[in-house]
Amino acid sequence: MSERPAISFPAGFQWGAATAAYQIEGGAREGGRGPSVWDTYSHTEGKVAKGHTGDVACDHYHRVEDDVAMMADLGLRTYRFSIAWSRVMPEGRGKTNAEGIAFYHRLVEALLARDIVPCPTLFHWDLPQGLEDIGGFRNRDTVSWFGDYAQLMAREFGDKVTMWSTFNEPWCYAYLGHAAGYHAPGLTDPKAAITVAHHQLLAHGLALQAMRSERDDLSLGIVINPSNVRSEGIPVAPEDQMSIVDGIHNRWWFDSTLKGEYPADLMLRFGQLAEAVQPGDLEIINQPLDWMGINYYFDILLRGLGSGEASYRMAAYPTVTGVTEADRREVHTDMGWPITPDGFTELLVRLKADYPNMPPIYITENGCAYDDPVIEGACHDPRRIEYLDLHLRAVKDAIDEGVDIRGYYQWSLMDNFEWSLGYDKRFGLVHIDFETLERTPRESAHWYREVILRNGLAAVER
Repeated sequence: MSERPAISFPAGFQWGAATAAYQIEGGAREGGRGPSVWDTYSHTEGKVAKGHTGDVACDHYHRVEDDVAMMADLGLRTYRFSIAWSRVMPEGRGKTNAEGIAFYHRLVEALLARDIVPCPTLFHWDLPQGLEDIGGFRNRDTVSWFGDYAQLMAREFGDKVTMWSTFNEPWCYAYLGHAAGYHAPGLTDPKAAITVAHHQLLAHGLALQAMRSERDDLSLGIVINPSNVRSEGIPVAPEDQMSIVDGIHNRWWFDSTLKGEYPADLMLRFGQLAEAVQPGDLEIINQPLDWMGINYYFDILLRGLGSGEASYRMAAYPTVTGVTEADRREVHTDMGWPITPDGFTELLVRLKADYPNMPPIYITENGCAYDDPVIEGACHDPRRIEYLDLHLRAVKDAIDEGVDIRGYYQWSLMDNFEWSLGYDKRFGLVHIDFETLERTPRESAHWYREVILRNGLAAVER
């Protein structure tokens, strides 16, 4: 019998959970909120599983105080959420919405009343439809409108909220939304995807400048979702194509924000597809960061294409040829994602080595989807507990190797609208009955509360 030993995290380590506005809020047509691209996309036939939408989601819009009380009961010390741009600026520019702003004031005040540190994200994929109608982030003007929005948020909440991120997983919005068509706005245009990837980063840099012009006491970051890129299976994936996948998924985001440059091999590969990049843009993108958010779920596992085999699954990586996703591992989550905690440590150590100026890291998302039902008022989910135990140990291993990691946000606080997969994939510490909207903390929620109280993990015998 082997044993995973008890471990402790550094003093002051921040423990939290994360959500996103469109995935939980509901209240789609209430309080002056304007539509977003996800409203449009989810109401388009055939785009989301079973025709699900985020119109109601978890109804957090009406249950915010109760949900914050639940967070306190679970022992959370910090809460990462996103602000719906179209709730506070219905068209994304110009007129503001006092009701929408008041909603987030209620949320922030409820959190602070229970000593939970708020950590808002400005953009988690729900672009106002009013901006999409004039080109979205393909339109360079949206960069400045995002700066206006960021400055407004700093002005409204900066006296109460210190820790902010600009973008969540900009790779997903750019490439899943504009190259692969799997996410809103549902385009399949590689040049549009690369343009959006660049304009999001430019908007990030401009937002940092705008927020710091408003207040000089904010702690500002961005959230990236890097993954190791590995070859697994036969034929072996060509190294040059794996490098391009790594460039699109990883290096593009870190090289620009931390080095002020885009990877030379990627720019050569993209050519005219990247003509949105203009002189001086990288200087704006390369603003000082107070922290870096890392979302991690799994390593990207690739194999080479067999004779006569065509890949349709690499659409999110423009110009990549000759590879496809490796066949599904025997052990995986309900998303089909492989479970690769060792890769988590390796990735964090790599980032420290590749970017000596890396600011303090927060693990801003990590979690797994498993459909464990409520039976007689209880929800046992041992697979989620096992997943979280393994990945928290991976984080501690990285800390022991010198990576400066300050906190961990589990994804997600509650089951929610899982984008194109609707409500069928459940990531929550808290089970949601989407008919009654009843909240039932899973066994993993109680386990996580003990982790927080202990500031570490108990020994596990296997």
